[in-house]
Amino acid sequence: MSMIVPRWEWRTFGGDLAAASARLQASGTTGLQVSDEVYLLSALCDANVKIRASLMDIKQLEQVNGDGLEQWRPVLKAEFPLSAVTLTRVFEALGLPAPRLQRPDYTLDQLTAELVKPEPRLRALGVHKTRNRYRMGGCSCEFTEVVAEGRATTTLAVESEDAAAVARTVRDLGLSDIPNRSYPRGLKALVGMTGDAPDLPGEGAGRRFAVIDLGTNSVKLHVAERDTAGHWTRVLDRSEVTRLGEGLAETGRIGPAAQERTLGAIQGMVADAWRLGAEQLVAVGTMGMRSAQNSDAFIAAVRDACGIRIEVIGGDEEARLAYLAVQESLGIPGGDLVVFDTGGGSTQVTLGRDGRILERFSLNLGAARLTERFGLAGPVTGETLDAALAGIGGELGRLDSVGRPDALVGMGGAVTNLTAVGLALSPYDPDRIQGATLTRKEVERQIALYARLDAAGRRAIPGLQPGRAEVILAGALVVLTLMEKLGQDRLSVSDRGLRHGVLLERFSGA
Repeated sequence: MSMIVPRWEWRTFGGDLAAASARLQASGTTGLQVSDEVYLLSALCDANVKIRASLMDIKQLEQVNGDGLEQWRPVLKAEFPLSAVTLTRVFEALGLPAPRLQRPDYTLDQLTAELVKPEPRLRALGVHKTRNRYRMGGCSCEFTEVVAEGRATTTLAVESEDAAAVARTVRDLGLSDIPNRSYPRGLKALVGMTGDAPDLPGEGAGRRFAVIDLGTNSVKLHVAERDTAGHWTRVLDRSEVTRLGEGLAETGRIGPAAQERTLGAIQGMVADAWRLGAEQLVAVGTMGMRSAQNSDAFIAAVRDACGIRIEVIGGDEEARLAYLAVQESLGIPGGDLVVFDTGGGSTQVTLGRDGRILERFSLNLGAARLTERFGLAGPVTGETLDAALAGIGGELGRLDSVGRPDALVGMGGAVTNLTAVGLALSPYDPDRIQGATLTRKEVERQIALYARLDAAGRRAIPGLQPGRAEVILAGALVVLTLMEKLGQDRLSVSDRGLRHGVLLERFSGA
């Protein structure tokens, strides 16, 4: 009997695969196969359990390597009817205990009608495949048209026992930046299957995409759906304070605890994105990732754990994308406009006129850095506040020659939290934040409040995200200095930021 050798696999669903498909076609097809299969999909895991050619077929995920490739091993092929012992193995693979069996063995129809259909966490999905097969770089490749429950997509796969050959072929096809997605995950996204989420794509729904913004103080996820007219609707928008930049100013490195917190948040957000049916996900890193000496190691850890690659973008690009988000969401008034985005590690400023960007720049000026530099995590004296304001004013000296714009728009965690506190929002409501007005008087009031309180006292304030208690005073000082430098008594608040700009730029034409 021949030994079964596990194969390394890479696969993607949807998106623009025309160029890659053309390269495969140029290599010459090795065959065309049409098949009808049934996948047993579990809401609890991404088990690869299917019925093809009257055989129950189970593959087990062995490992995921540094390139995000998955190694799958065939562990079962069994003819129907299936015995009780075999069915126990099937349900174990699906992450469920075997149900009470009323028969000694089960046909396919009996399995689906009596065991799968009554279980709300399982789904038997009929799948029609038209597979075009190729050989490239020593790998088996497939370009497949998939139809399930009236929904169609395409998938491209590269497989081999040699992981290096798979990674090389994926790069040669120009697809190395696209995350690897197994058949179970791709099919669940196609038909909107999830274990517990109510906001699933329905019949005739648009296409969903996701962006993760990895900041110095927090990680943000945005999942949105684009309809056929090009309009975007928010599906999920959430953030988690992980303090990636904790201690970064002193050591120049992301600490182990910060890495662990942030990696856990990213894993949860990636799972949310796929669970909600996102076709593609882009993750971007900002100042903390730009400045950390060990950012490459952390990027590799995220890739190994989540199968996604973090793109570290420059400060100017961060500012441009934030401005793009404001243009789309608030509309740009005529005249001179300044848009700023202040976060945990940096502040981006963009100057525009009549909807055109004139200048943009990024400064290493963020709430996390300032908190550590001036000791602003707890109660502070007037002298400490004056010293911090003087330091911030010096950092923002570039604005002294800008003059007073016709309008000022602020975004980022400091601005949205100051606004939420001003409105006493609990829980946070992005729709009330978007387009709200934040006055200089309110910022000054909150600065005086935070300066008297320790972190525990700040956390008790309605509207303040608890994870920002230590850094909110520093963020408020940055906002106040920006308003004073630009001669503004009020600013417009945008809840839309970098992640929304990335979404618009990357996926509006997808």
